Amino acid sequence: MSAERQTQRDPRQRPEPERRDARAWAWAVRATPIGPLLLAATDEGLAQVVFHAEEKTAAEAVARLTRRLGAEPMAVSSAMPGSVPSADSGTAATAESADSANSTDSADSAPVPRCAEHLAEAIRQVESYFAGDTKAFTLSLDWSLTAGFNRRVLRELAAHVPFGTVVGYQDLADRVGEPGAARAVGVAMGSNPLPVVVACHRVVESGGGIGGFGGGLETKRTLLALEGVLPQPLF
Repeated sequence: MSAERQTQRDPRQRPEPERRDARAWAWAVRATPIGPLLLAATDEGLAQVVFHAEEKTAAEAVARLTRRLGAEPMAVSSAMPGSVPSADSGTAATAESADSANSTDSADSAPVPRCAEHLAEAIRQVESYFAGDTKAFTLSLDWSLTAGFNRRVLRELAAHVPFGTVVGYQDLADRVGEPGAARAVGVAMGSNPLPVVVACHRVVESGGGIGGFGGGLETKRTLLALEGVLPQPLF
């Protein structure tokens, strides 16, 4: 069994209390080669990426974030091209809405919320990544949806496992000073709130296996192929 498929709670894994302070945030869904991705950003930066964000999955993710962040998402624009409205949780902000607001000449126009700016930049860099142009994300990240050991491991991954490389679960545990925590590393990867950007697809089994992946093994193979770690599929 791979480390990421391990479900037994490790003592390092602590349940995270839901936030009680209301925070401004915005979200959007974008089509990608691995299916629709939901991106959500706060005033601090990108906070969550959700795989397979078809309508039902997106609505559930928005509801969870509304509870965690203590506020409905900001309706930066109610009718911009590409926006994905939620039935009960406001309207998705879009890259176009932030860009449009930034370019307005009206002296009395409302300032663009920082969450919308962070969202627009995240969309731009994610689209550039899938186009093969971006090799390293330079986004502001909001780490508030993870904590403790999980956050330590994810920050190590983000900082020191670059595009086109992989790392083993055990090696990552060693890097954070927890040599007995390979399975806990798998749990941390499975709970990563920022996949693709914080590249848990680069974590593999020490014996050469691909390991598990919350977004599905085909998604993991596609991402590793995009980065040149695996050969591109023939069809």
